[in-house]
Amino acid sequence: MSREYAEQKIREALDLTRGNKTKARQQVIAWCAEDTKLLYALSKPHLTGIVAHAVGRVASGKTDPQEVPHPAVRGELDQEGTFGMEILKTIAGGGTNQFGQEAYGRPMKRQGASQQHIDAIRLMAEKSKSKK
Repeated sequence: MSREYAEQKIREALDLTRGNKTKARQQVIAWCAEDTKLLYALSKPHLTGIVAHAVGRVASGKTDPQEVPHPAVRGELDQEGTFGMEILKTIAGGGTNQFGQEAYGRPMKRQGASQQHIDAIRLMAEKSKSKK
């Protein structure tokens, strides 16, 4: 019964918002504040996980429910606003490692080919020409 009730209320919210899922979610949340039957119907399948999380949080000594900082608050890594710029530089490819070529640091600048390498390539090219 409770599952059907929750589905009925969700359909009603979708009808009210003309199919807008985001607004329907907001409507259902608003209804949950007033309708405990709806809140229970929605949370019942997840109750074991919710309780396990709460017990683990209290057992570890973290009793503050607001553990996650608000997104507007900058973290330790972003005190000067540099963390985001580092990500952008990495994505843009400014001297980043290539997959499979990681050396756990920025790659060193390419060195020129050694004379021994140049001589070996010339020798291979000459042999290739002489076979034709």
